Amino acid sequence: MTTLNAELRTFYEARQQQIPAEIREIMQRAGQELADSGQVDRALTVGAQAPRFNLPTATGQNLALDDLLADGPVVLTFYRGAWCPYCNIALRALQQHHDAITARGARLVAVSPQIPDESLTLTEKHGLAFEVLSDIGSDTAKQYGLAFDLPDGLSAVYDKLGFDLQRVNDGHPRTLPLPATYVIDRDGAIRWAFVNTDYTTRAEPADIIAVLDAMS
Repeated sequence: MTTLNAELRTFYEARQQQIPAEIREIMQRAGQELADSGQVDRALTVGAQAPRFNLPTATGQNLALDDLLADGPVVLTFYRGAWCPYCNIALRALQQHHDAITARGARLVAVSPQIPDESLTLTEKHGLAFEVLSDIGSDTAKQYGLAFDLPDGLSAVYDKLGFDLQRVNDGHPRTLPLPATYVIDRDGAIRWAFVNTDYTTRAEPADIIAVLDAMS
């Protein structure tokens, strides 16, 4: 079976052919600056206590991390938004492994800076069986050390591509989370962490399941 990151790499290579060279250069420069910024080193990692949150779901209810942990371990994944094709591929892959995750007693939840309406559209489009939460202003992402601001050049590119982050992020168009996935045990401790500045690389669902197996 093809791994998630192999699928992402195939998509990336095809995508590069479609993007004008000057835009590719802006994207690559911004990616390198983010990689060099030390942001990954500031993100929470294994052994830390997971910051608590209480965020709206796609249907407008609120869901707290403590409520999730009451049922068992939590797989918490941060993504940039429905406008990001790499995020969509990653979320579909998690959906394909959702039964395997829940069979191990864990709850899967995804968090982005988008408004609930965007999350609802995403959930319906991809048939997601897990909760998709809205972290408007990226306050929760900041607590996990994941939030960063887009540089001017890349922000302008995203505007030109029609992503409309001003609207979908409810007035916070520049702040996004690094792609990250955490496995949190019932005591609220982070037992496994995947954090990367490269949005074309994501946590492998098989690795998440292996961690859950080791915890049981």
